[in-house]
Amino acid sequence: MKVTLEWEYKPSRSKNMTRFVSDPVTVAQAVQLAEDIERTGRLGNLTFLDETGVYWSKKELQKMVAVIETEPSDITAFFDGGFQKDERLSGQGTAVYYKQSNKNYRVRSNASYHMIESNNESEYAALWLLINELERLGVQRTPVTIKGDSMVVIQQMSGEWPCYEENLQKWMDKIEEKLKILGIKPSYELISRKENKEADSLATQALHKNMIHGKKEIID
Repeated sequence: MKVTLEWEYKPSRSKNMTRFVSDPVTVAQAVQLAEDIERTGRLGNLTFLDETGVYWSKKELQKMVAVIETEPSDITAFFDGGFQKDERLSGQGTAVYYKQSNKNYRVRSNASYHMIESNNESEYAALWLLINELERLGVQRTPVTIKGDSMVVIQQMSGEWPCYEENLQKWMDKIEEKLKILGIKPSYELISRKENKEADSLATQALHKNMIHGKKEIID
């Protein structure tokens, strides 16, 4: 989560307050900036506005800093879906990279959803699997970079393309609702199949009923 500082500053030779607004910064940076401004002795009213339009007090943010240090951050997630039309089988794969408590981790998982009717729907199912993995990890109120090689899913979820297919719209609706509940602000990025080979491999393994779910610490 990022916040914007809004504060009033009283110049030494004027009774009028001057209002300042900062660029968006992390919660930890916001608390540090607030403490620096307070040391001037000329601080008036001070508020913090987050990305969803909610105002916070400094005390509330200080409590959040302690919580954020133990929550997943710097999250980049990959998804991919596979579909075998003749056998009506689908497979979905996800890989999530994140930092937590000053350590780097990777979580990989896959699934095989039933009643899937197309490759595009399988891609949406993979994104749904990914969002649920983020929820399981305790990701909340933070930006997430989501990468996939499905132009349809990436462009539609980014709002660049309209969605006219009813079954895909249903996936979009529940994905967006889950993201809203978790307070996750996604940033979608279209990548090549080569760049998405890890999620693709997981989806392929799901098609062959080789189910995977594992967490690994990444040591540089």
